[in-house]
Amino acid sequence: MNRCFEIKYKDKHTCARVGTLETVHGKITTPAFMPVGTLASVKSLTPEEVAELGGEIVLANAYHLYLRPGDEVVRDFGGLHRFMNWNGPILTDSGGFQVMSLAGRRKISEDGVVFRSHIDGSEHFFSPESAVRIQENLGADIIMCLDECTPYPVSREYVEESMRRTVRWAKRCKESKRREDQLLFGIVQGGVFTDLRKECATALREIDFPGYAVGSLSVGEPKEDTFRVISEIVPELPGNKPRYLMGMGTPLDLVEAISHGVDLFDCVLPTRNARNGMLYTSKGSIQIKNHKYFRDKNPVDPECSCYVCRNFTRGYLRHLYVNRELLSYRLNTMHNLHYYFSIIKEVRRAIKDGTLEKLRKEFQMREESEKKVAN
Repeated sequence: MNRCFEIKYKDKHTCARVGTLETVHGKITTPAFMPVGTLASVKSLTPEEVAELGGEIVLANAYHLYLRPGDEVVRDFGGLHRFMNWNGPILTDSGGFQVMSLAGRRKISEDGVVFRSHIDGSEHFFSPESAVRIQENLGADIIMCLDECTPYPVSREYVEESMRRTVRWAKRCKESKRREDQLLFGIVQGGVFTDLRKECATALREIDFPGYAVGSLSVGEPKEDTFRVISEIVPELPGNKPRYLMGMGTPLDLVEAISHGVDLFDCVLPTRNARNGMLYTSKGSIQIKNHKYFRDKNPVDPECSCYVCRNFTRGYLRHLYVNRELLSYRLNTMHNLHYYFSIIKEVRRAIKDGTLEKLRKEFQMREESEKKVAN
């Protein structure tokens, strides 16, 4: 089934755009942030709550779901949408990052990756073909090619070999794809080496995918290298197709990357930080466990309209957190996701109004101010 990406607005001063990405399970307005639901669950929240907070699409992970409960089990439940009762679009990552993180537990060859499960040590094999088959069983709307996510630091020689293998794997992924109702995205690799990234982007354009991702960033490289790569590589990707920046970032990262023309994001930060007691506010982040909030009767953020800020005080949220009450994880996650979705909505408005550069500078000043307080 042929699906499309349509650009509705473009910013006058940057490369940012607002668009619509159509999938079998609905349209996504871009830029869009995807909450991470690794095991078919955004931790502590129901699917209905994620949607009410503003989520249009969620991300699940093929590697983890292959191991537990098994992609064929999910298929027999009718696919991820029925399995987790989420009616909107879903994207599944192929597991390249997870395989990289296994380090000594995996061996990469031209055929694919042999690895040992982080759960029980059992041996498994991922090939480009099996990665696609697993994701077809899972039934996501957007699926990803198997790639090799390179760590940092690593030699140019290693990155070059890895990047070219990723391209060959991408071709095999496309050739093995059978379902017409899924969009298969290619992933640009090449580390911090711009010429290798451009070579990869060119090769993937020739294979021709309905969307493209930039992988292996925010894996330890200096932030200036991250955005150098983004600024130089995103323009190399087709302007009439969605661009996905994998696995990052902070609120400022999102605004910066959107200004360079990125359309889709996923990141564990808002949900993971919520479980660790870090809450985002319009004045910067706070650590709710700190004793200074013991008697604080204010909401997390007086400027926030989320359910948590309308109904609970910082003092109560601190009480929940220090006592490890399960409600703490739920309320903190609700607030942080609402904050991230609010940023995305604010950025979309700024693109339409031509005020994105002003908003970008505000976020830069906010982060600089927060760093000064931290130091």
